[in-house]
Amino acid sequence: MARIEFIRNIGISAHIDSGKTTLTERVLFYTGKLHQIHEVRGKDGVGAKMDSMDLEREKGITIQSAATYCTWGDYNINIIDTPGHVDFTIEVERALRVLDGAILVLDSVAGVQSQSITVDRQMRRYGVPRLAFINKMDRPGASAQRVTHMLRDKLSHNACLVQLPIGAEDKFQGVVDLVDMKAYYFDGPSGEDVRTEEVPADLVEEAKLHRHELIEKMADFDDAIAEKFLEGHEVSSAELIPVIRKATIGLKFTPVFCGSALKNKGVQPLLDGVSRFLPNPAEVENVAHDQNNNEAKVILKSDPSLPFVGLAFKLEDGRYGQLTYMRIYQGAIAKGDFIVNCSAGHKKVKVPRVVRMHADEMHDISEVQAGDIVALFGVECSSGDTFTDGKIDYTMTSMHVPDAVISLACKPKDKAGEANFSKALNRFTKEDPTFRVHRDEESAQTIISGMGELHLDIYIERIKREYGCEVETGQPQVAYRETIKQRAEYTYTHKKQTGGRGQYGKVAGYIEPLPSDAVEQFEFVDDIVGGAIPREFIPACEKGFVEAIKNGSLIGFPVVGVRVVINDGASHAVDSSEQAFKTAALMAFREAYDAAKPVILEPIMKVEVQAPTDFQGVTMGQLNQRRGIITGSETTEGYLIAQAEVPLNTMFGYSTDLRSATQGKGEFTMEFLKYAPVPKQEQDELIKKFKEKKEKDRRA
Repeated sequence: MARIEFIRNIGISAHIDSGKTTLTERVLFYTGKLHQIHEVRGKDGVGAKMDSMDLEREKGITIQSAATYCTWGDYNINIIDTPGHVDFTIEVERALRVLDGAILVLDSVAGVQSQSITVDRQMRRYGVPRLAFINKMDRPGASAQRVTHMLRDKLSHNACLVQLPIGAEDKFQGVVDLVDMKAYYFDGPSGEDVRTEEVPADLVEEAKLHRHELIEKMADFDDAIAEKFLEGHEVSSAELIPVIRKATIGLKFTPVFCGSALKNKGVQPLLDGVSRFLPNPAEVENVAHDQNNNEAKVILKSDPSLPFVGLAFKLEDGRYGQLTYMRIYQGAIAKGDFIVNCSAGHKKVKVPRVVRMHADEMHDISEVQAGDIVALFGVECSSGDTFTDGKIDYTMTSMHVPDAVISLACKPKDKAGEANFSKALNRFTKEDPTFRVHRDEESAQTIISGMGELHLDIYIERIKREYGCEVETGQPQVAYRETIKQRAEYTYTHKKQTGGRGQYGKVAGYIEPLPSDAVEQFEFVDDIVGGAIPREFIPACEKGFVEAIKNGSLIGFPVVGVRVVINDGASHAVDSSEQAFKTAALMAFREAYDAAKPVILEPIMKVEVQAPTDFQGVTMGQLNQRRGIITGSETTEGYLIAQAEVPLNTMFGYSTDLRSATQGKGEFTMEFLKYAPVPKQEQDELIKKFKEKKEKDRRA
């Protein structure tokens, strides 16, 4: 077993099509895990090892994060290759939750793109130190300096090149390491032979200049280097490396590497960078909450002798049952041990099998210890559950799960497929927390919800392929919300007398909008004084209000951004009950809601479009037609890059329109940004449709 200081848990994240999977394939090839390189969209029909799903190979995109491991010198590296497409953002989210470091891959021409910003935000959320790798240095228009400036300007990174490319575009030959001041060239049919030379004469001055800049940045983190820098003395690589490492792990610096994964250049020095500059598990602070001590924070130590703590971060339905991916934070477990699920009723389970994953292959191991990432068979749980050995009762905070923004009604084409259809939906909701399923009681339809059109399309396709079940789908439905614009009072008495014990509950107070920056979307305030409503009925009132906000009266969508204050009421010694007060609160809310100027909110998406500048007019025109607000645009290398805020409702079919307007050369990405009120005309139209549907359902 590797010593803790020689373990690295890293993820590879980036904007779609920046070359993450290609880079992972090269890493596996140079570390001896693969004996042959296959391309993501290769002509050989094999596809990349890490894209093990047929759909991934056909579309040339990564849908599920894939885990693998390799060794580089003395180092054991666990790698998770994550999707770049924003619809599969949960895959990135849960990978970053359990990783100690990451490689942020950037395109040498496009630089920092919309999804790079999202991924960077996720890395910040989990405090993940990263290296930047500027890929595709062989592309026309490649510039490592420009992308480094974008890292500073757009992502506010304290970034600096630690490598200088030797040439660029079709003349890209290798890299100069600014720490060691050596040039590296990559020979052999697949770049496996690394040749070390002196820095080329024509690059010496430029390399010195960039090394000077690197030392200047490091002087901020180390007094000895600062002194040498001010006095003009030489700083050795042995002095630089620990300081770069410390600054990177402290999230104060981002070392920038460059290369071309496709052309087999620059990958081996990047692996050296992973072992040199990214943290081992013991250098990262991981926190758990002690359930026996009022959720007090506990720092976990990567020590195999301490009680076991592990987090299940991803589930998969494999050929042999559920496969649970787990990060071991503390302690150790072996095959046959009993572990306890602290997040789900302290259920005790036996560990029948422990494997290391290599994409879709499994390599059995007998035991595993703190700092490692493995997969367990036969351990039923949910994504985000914490496991211990039963001696302690800790839970770790689970990952951030974004809200779904789009829904679709779907059903199996024939009755025979119903069992497989529900089997598929059960499996997918368990595996992916952003994929949700519910039944609409009024229309008796099964509704699936997710992060975007592609997200749902992929699941529909998977139901067809993996479960042999043809599916019919309805029109995509946007996840609207409702809210209020002003304060409104309520006084409502619920009174029912039907012989024997009756029902009585009176509530009074007001509802008002929450401030726009409020974190919670609903707030209940109990301002009852003098026992106007007995204390035991207050929770029932809250339940009634919570029930009421599930369906707004405008178009039946959840109500958000609302504060409910209860300050008066009355009860009856015999007839009052929890049910009476719950009903009173529910009806009181509906009464006040209509007086509080309710409005419909729609999801607004952040859209980034790239298209050749020849199509600038038509590209901008299409965004304006869709009620889009252009927030920024720039042109680089003959391409327009435009950012806009566009209502999701108007984005259906956009990819087809964009492609046909730009001769297939335009592409776009979009992600959820915020909720905003819909225009008055649109609101009236939505309310009219909702009433018509209700009437139709009533008649049916």
